[in-house]
Amino acid sequence: MSLPQALELAREHELDLVEISPTAAPPVCKILDYGKYKYEQTKKERKAKKGQKIGLLKEVRFRPKIEEHDLQSKIKKVKEFIEDGSKVRIVVRFRGREIIYPELGWKILRKVAEELAGKVVVSNEIVRNARNIALTLSPSTSNKSREDKSDAKTKNT
Repeated sequence: MSLPQALELAREHELDLVEISPTAAPPVCKILDYGKYKYEQTKKERKAKKGQKIGLLKEVRFRPKIEEHDLQSKIKKVKEFIEDGSKVRIVVRFRGREIIYPELGWKILRKVAEELAGKVVVSNEIVRNARNIALTLSPSTSNKSREDKSDAKTKNT
């Protein structure tokens, strides 16, 4: 259909002539309400963006002289982050003269890694900065596949 005919038809129906695919030969156009079309496009974009899972990096800080109960509660928080699918950076922060006892930091990192042995994979080796020792953990792939199977089972029932 020629352009003047298409414009006349759009005016008769009180709608807009919208070019959908300008690169095609001949260009593809539709007769529709442009405001409604833009609204639906933004709605689709928002829905697509909402469905994306961004690999977040969470950070949990420890101190070298942390008590056992506090350590367990922070390990519990790390487990929650891992189960949500986020990577977790565990940082042992030293203040003052604590830095002369780095073995306390190593001990904490080992304990956290042992507690989460089946659920995580060590993404990179231990990084030591001026006053920090850090370790990055990511969810294990076998753990994710188990969650996907359990989600599929709950959806079927």
